[in-house]
Amino acid sequence: MKKKTIALLGNPNVGKTSLFNRITKLNQKVGNYPGITVEKREGTIKENGNEYRIIDLPGTYTLFPNSLDEEVVIKTFSNKDLEDYPNLVVIVSEPNTLNRGIVIYQQVRELGLPAIFVINMEDELEDKGVKVDYKKLEAYLQTKVITTDARTGKGIKELIKSFEFQVPPYFGSLELPAKYKNALEDAKKLFPLDNEYKTWFSLAQEDAVVMSEQTHHEITKLHHKYGISAQELQKEESILRNKIINQKLGEIIQKSENKKLSLTEKIDNILLHPIFGYIIFFGLLFFIFQAIYTWSGPLMDGVDLAFASFGEYVSTMLPEGPLNDLMVNGIIAGIGGIVIFLPQIIILFLFISLMEETGYMSRAVFLMDRWLKPFGLNGKSVIPLISGVACAIPAVMSARNIENPKERLLTMLVTPFMTCSARLPIYIVIISLVIPEESFLGFNLQGITLFGMYLLGIIGALLSALLLNRIIKSVRQTFLIFELPTYKMPDWKNVLNTVVEKSSGFLIGAGQIILAISIILWVLGNFGPNDKFSNPEKYIVQENPHFTESQIADEAVAYKTEYSYLGYLGRGIEPAIKPLGYDWKIGIGLLASFAAREVFVGTVAVVYSLGDEIDIEDDGQKKTLLDRMRSEINRNTGVQTYNFATGISLLLFYAFAMQCMATIGIVRKETGSWKWTLIQTGFMTGLAYLTALIAYQLLK
Repeated sequence: MKKKTIALLGNPNVGKTSLFNRITKLNQKVGNYPGITVEKREGTIKENGNEYRIIDLPGTYTLFPNSLDEEVVIKTFSNKDLEDYPNLVVIVSEPNTLNRGIVIYQQVRELGLPAIFVINMEDELEDKGVKVDYKKLEAYLQTKVITTDARTGKGIKELIKSFEFQVPPYFGSLELPAKYKNALEDAKKLFPLDNEYKTWFSLAQEDAVVMSEQTHHEITKLHHKYGISAQELQKEESILRNKIINQKLGEIIQKSENKKLSLTEKIDNILLHPIFGYIIFFGLLFFIFQAIYTWSGPLMDGVDLAFASFGEYVSTMLPEGPLNDLMVNGIIAGIGGIVIFLPQIIILFLFISLMEETGYMSRAVFLMDRWLKPFGLNGKSVIPLISGVACAIPAVMSARNIENPKERLLTMLVTPFMTCSARLPIYIVIISLVIPEESFLGFNLQGITLFGMYLLGIIGALLSALLLNRIIKSVRQTFLIFELPTYKMPDWKNVLNTVVEKSSGFLIGAGQIILAISIILWVLGNFGPNDKFSNPEKYIVQENPHFTESQIADEAVAYKTEYSYLGYLGRGIEPAIKPLGYDWKIGIGLLASFAAREVFVGTVAVVYSLGDEIDIEDDGQKKTLLDRMRSEINRNTGVQTYNFATGISLLLFYAFAMQCMATIGIVRKETGSWKWTLIQTGFMTGLAYLTALIAYQLLK
């Protein structure tokens, strides 16, 4: 069986990933490229006795990279020893941007790789009154041209058959600028076996092309000798290519003189309106947070009761002892503390995916661009900030696309203020405990509060950016330039794939941490350093001589937890958190959540399970996590642990506190500076403590 590697390449927003999903039928895996944190998608298919390994390369406009994502493309194409070096490149374009697709195609062919050309979203050709002479286009590109529609699956079979197409040799017609002739002739001595364009391409690069350190040094010397820069050469090539391509496409593409507004333009007149556009945008966000509460409520209740029932069942099936306790109060309680929030996470990612699929996410970026400028942020900062709603780690990494060093640093430093999905479980629980489930002006009060927490994250990010903008010196100014894609119906397979992938990633990633921490917490909670843990009854009788035997037995469980290793750890930090309204049990949750924010809920689930019997019932109903938390009494104040003042204090603390160890690690990696990483961590933690302190002291 022959094996071939097929690489999909194209501009952003041309439906390349949808095409990839159609070809692989979702038989794919997602990971990272070796040594870097750029996402890598690949799948495998078998067709007519052949096996094809399909790679979905990051979207790019040219092979001259401006970001780490785009560097992946040229490094893949310039090193034949790599596993991902393709036997065939499939260039994916779409009707509105054929010229840009051809730019990449020509660069790929002139670098010596075989390629075919795909026009995706072919249904838009007729809608826009565009007619393509495919024979002329194939003659111009010197390859096979296939039309597809990834949303319906049209043309996919023909595309797969074309993987066996014998691509003829390519004879490029790009005449390189004469003024760089001398520099090019000198460069040819460094690459004697390469054609003229490949030599030019190496001269027009900074670091992306794979070459020896000595050769790279010689290229730099040529830049200085002739007073040229890589950016200058890239600009010259871009102007030349586009001029020639646009002239040629005039003979290949016919456009009807239909001056009616397209559907996309009509919709944009509303969604990008200077007033209504913002009303719709924030109204949509408000609706999303209402849906997170309203739609997920019954599912959450079902998951909560299911884990309570499962814990009770397991406790009756296993013999009494440490293993029973570990399974019920350690593992099941901890995992249940995160699975319960899967419905909210699914709903959140569902809406994010729909916004991306339909093309609305780009409009959100466009709308918010002008408002970010005064805060020192580049328009491209919107993408990391919006991505931060899902997770700060990929959001911080996506700031690489911002060319300006100051704006890139600012974006990375303030992105963790955005309310990520890891904070969502904490918000859901605390809001459920301290905000009544009532309506205000017809809207769910808890949903309004959740919306307010997301707004608070945005405000925190912007005000921090405003402050840092005065401290960090600017190198140069940049502008937001990107294309708004046409609106289209979502590809529901894409949506489903995204929701499953992101939600399972959240669940598995958090679940692994929670499982490990739950076991550690159980061990710390079930062993102690002294007699107060080993023989609690003796000390309970001394302190409370009037207690009956049943009261002593009930008190012994909580007493052992308090004097376990876990209890000593929590009570060790209690003096620092007591002014915020927290007790030692909440303190343990705060410490554990440093590993991952969502671990807080699973941690307190384990802590409260250690101090309570798993099969306690209240009016015939099994006692769930929320029931346990509602019944908790703060020994320092003698009132409910999760009262309004403490709840608001916790919400504010988690709104501003640095998110987790992984975020700190990725900020250090991306900034290359411990200085800014420590400043960020110290500033956010200090702000979180101060706001939580003020809130509790005012509200208690």
